[in-house]
Amino acid sequence: MSSDLTDRVAVVTGGAAGIGLAISSILSENGATVVIADVDETAASGAVDELRAAGRSASSSRCDVTVESDVQATFEEVAERYGRLDILVNNAVAMSSVRIESMTLDEWNMDIGVPLTGAFLCTKYALEPMKERRSGAILNITSVNAFAFFGHDAYSAAKAGIVSLTKSVAVRNGPFGIRCNAIAPGTVLTEKWDTRVHANPELPDRLRAWYPLGRLGQPSDIANAAHFLVSDAAQWITGSVLTVDGGLLAGYPLMAAEYDG
Repeated sequence: MSSDLTDRVAVVTGGAAGIGLAISSILSENGATVVIADVDETAASGAVDELRAAGRSASSSRCDVTVESDVQATFEEVAERYGRLDILVNNAVAMSSVRIESMTLDEWNMDIGVPLTGAFLCTKYALEPMKERRSGAILNITSVNAFAFFGHDAYSAAKAGIVSLTKSVAVRNGPFGIRCNAIAPGTVLTEKWDTRVHANPELPDRLRAWYPLGRLGQPSDIANAAHFLVSDAAQWITGSVLTVDGGLLAGYPLMAAEYDG
């Protein structure tokens, strides 16, 4: 089946930077009209300008995915402007490094709210237009943190919740021709890592040692997988979580080396 996305309309939350921008770019490159839904209006506008300069179809919508009125307005805007919705990518995220014993309720709610509540709200408003067309693809960006602890307590809990949400949405909405899948990335070097790497230049090399493929991820690694999962090439895949992690969850080479002596 084809991976062409011509004439399809995609909403990508948190699509103005990092993994979200890479996904927005590859979907538009393959023919989709992409709506970048992001709380950062300036970054979203800049991302749209970048895509349009490359001859692609894109627009932006200011959206805080934790605010239902924002989400509703974004999907109403998409319906009015394009008359359809084919793809939703729930990518927006917040992540603090605060441990549970020091975390405030507001910090907890933010870390849970943006990825998990945001995915709920966006999925809620995406399902109606998809059901009307009896087709659609929803993709949730979870994390290897959903399956093992690598730090970030609240973020990890939210990402585990996304795995469960993915499966329930897939099962309930399969009869309407709607697919729902997830991608679980490992460490991906986006601009969010710049401050940490500047403070600790040895960090990337130390982390690479944990990955069987010997490198950290790039946003394009996740974007390529996303393109596949929302396209017709994956038309019989739903309720699945694709791990894109350089082999991290397959086993830990540093521990294996210790056992091997």
